[in-house]
Amino acid sequence: MSKSLVGLLLISITLSGGCASVRTLDAAQTGAPVIYSGTRLDWYSLQGGCYPVERFGAQAPKYAALDLPFSALLDTLLLPWALAVELGIGLTVQGGR
Repeated sequence: MSKSLVGLLLISITLSGGCASVRTLDAAQTGAPVIYSGTRLDWYSLQGGCYPVERFGAQAPKYAALDLPFSALLDTLLLPWALAVELGIGLTVQGGR
């Protein structure tokens, strides 16, 4: 395994618990933004927002500037799901024979 891959893996594991996207999607607060929620939480924190829990349902990460690009990437990957949730489309998956 190359050193850069190991470094990237360590950074991703370290930030996964503090990722704003993971925090906001886990919060599931009524009325909280869903589309680009982690990116918006990071930006809100960087702009000096005082009440992230009331607005987003989650506390902002300690290092919001460091988390911002990772949250933007994850929010972009989850955009189809977030749009479906915002539009009220139920995405249920069922196994079967």
